[in-house]
Amino acid sequence: MAFRNDQVSELETSKILELARKCLGSSGDFVELGCYKGDTSLLLAEMLKGTDHILYIYDSFEGLPEKSEKDKSLLGENFKGGELYVTKREVKERFLRAGLPVPVIKKAWFNELKDEDLPEKICFAFLDGDFYESIIDSLKLIENKIHGTIVVHDYLNPALPGVKKAVDEWLSKENKKTKTYKSMIIIDD
Repeated sequence: MAFRNDQVSELETSKILELARKCLGSSGDFVELGCYKGDTSLLLAEMLKGTDHILYIYDSFEGLPEKSEKDKSLLGENFKGGELYVTKREVKERFLRAGLPVPVIKKAWFNELKDEDLPEKICFAFLDGDFYESIIDSLKLIENKIHGTIVVHDYLNPALPGVKKAVDEWLSKENKKTKTYKSMIIIDD
């Protein structure tokens, strides 16, 4: 089944799926923090059909939050609070129309999520929070649960400098292997 992803490039989407497939033999579940319309989520759900893995997706479903000072960039002026708004219901309906199992969907700002809102063990995480606070909050949420691969979108996107700042700050305290691909950073145990 082919789904169009209008926020993540085709090459990046292929890489995300390649990395996710490598985690299928691992124990743990798959999470996506920042799902927007669920484009990547649909592809992950299709891949997870018939496995024991559960897909969890998280979003504010209120659009982007307001930027912090760490997110300011002349190139990113079009990324404003409230942009990229979609409802939880719209995302759920996309799964139903596609005939895919509806994932666990949690509506919340990432700083409102609690440890119990996430699965006990995570083998794959895709983080697409666009701004510093969203990414640093996401990394802190999963850091004690992830035993596999983290993919962070927009790491090398000059319009969203807060993403790189958050990841670099978090990595300064972690012993992880990293590599970049297009705008993404891939973090492994």
